[in-house]
Amino acid sequence: MGGGRGLTPLAVRMRPTSLDEVAGQAHLLRPGSPIVALADPEAQAPGTVSVILWGPPGTGKTTLAQAIARSSGRRFVELSAITAGVKDVREVMQEALNQRDLYGQSTILFLDEIHRFTKAQQDALLPGVENGWVILIAATTENPSFSVISPLLSRSLLLTLQPLTDEDLGVLVDRAVTDSRGLAGEVELEPEARAALIRLASGDARRALTALEASAGVAVSEAPEGAETPAVTAEHVAQAVDRALLRYDRQGDEHYDVISAFIKSIRGSDVDAAMHYLARMIEAGEDPRFIARRLVISASEDIGLADPQALQIAVAAADAVAFIGMPEGRIPLAEATAYLATAAKSNAAYNAINAAMADIKAGRMGAVPKHLRDAHYPGAKRLGHGKGYVYPHDHELGVVTQQYLPDELRGRRYYEPKPHGTEREIGARLEKLRRILGG
Repeated sequence: MGGGRGLTPLAVRMRPTSLDEVAGQAHLLRPGSPIVALADPEAQAPGTVSVILWGPPGTGKTTLAQAIARSSGRRFVELSAITAGVKDVREVMQEALNQRDLYGQSTILFLDEIHRFTKAQQDALLPGVENGWVILIAATTENPSFSVISPLLSRSLLLTLQPLTDEDLGVLVDRAVTDSRGLAGEVELEPEARAALIRLASGDARRALTALEASAGVAVSEAPEGAETPAVTAEHVAQAVDRALLRYDRQGDEHYDVISAFIKSIRGSDVDAAMHYLARMIEAGEDPRFIARRLVISASEDIGLADPQALQIAVAAADAVAFIGMPEGRIPLAEATAYLATAAKSNAAYNAINAAMADIKAGRMGAVPKHLRDAHYPGAKRLGHGKGYVYPHDHELGVVTQQYLPDELRGRRYYEPKPHGTEREIGARLEKLRRILGG
């Protein structure tokens, strides 16, 4: 299609050339925001602020970096953490220093996938960032608190990108169909096909444009010789992406009905039904992170301390999906689903926090008893803080008779274990604990 345009992926060709073309991320693009200030060639005060862009794939991290570079007129250097080493980073820093001192030109260094950099590689960035030789724009799909060294974090602004909304994706798809950089009107897009592409994308612009390009290719190849502008249909999308998307609306009733049936099947201990609904969601292109989040919630809400291992398995499945991606991610999702569906069930912890929060919202809270208050700051003991507190570890049982709830709630019970699984044992121990605590 389109001669030489086919040599470059549609998602690359359609990358915005300025912030005005960026779809989504409105919370980062308000007037005066750090991103807008970086892109403004007249804005000097915030010009040396480095930023770390954190968000899921396809949300515009590279797009924002390149749009800033084009708009600001600054020198732009791009490195990938997959291929760049310490030597490469130091060379960029030295050249940036030379450009600043000799020509008064500042450099933007865009570093993709910074979470893949070792500590030594990230350390090599510090002199340039700290001294303003470069403006670092780093991108990561992983939590920077765990993947970026503290000195670099403290010298940068952390900006979080959100998955694109269906409206944002629609704007991108429509633009790609008509824009001269994209398909240039060589195909038309039927409404059902447009909706299917948006569902498939799950907030990822790159995925939406890649699927559009593949679907357009199918439509053109199947068009009769000499036919007018081919129309991309929902069937073309299904052929191109090899997914049964068309019976599942990620924003409609089917989305909510299937996830509801999935969770209720787990709660009801029907592992076969749970597996069926899991398969329907996976085949329909549901965001696996959404499924994983619901499994974590189910492990806490419906299983709780009846089987404490359930939450660990659900969290491990969520981590595994984020680590290995799809389609292999279906395996840890299935493992967690099977475990949760067959585990002992209890909603006692869920009921406990709801009851406690209901008391707080109703104003039933009271003052913290004085013997429990912090007694470490100057003057606290004069106020009676900590006086009379009994240290449980000094006693044989490790539990002592002592009041912990405020006076207004003394004797109030929130957590009532169920007689299922591990919680049966917890219930017996809890009765003994409450007898000792109450004297």
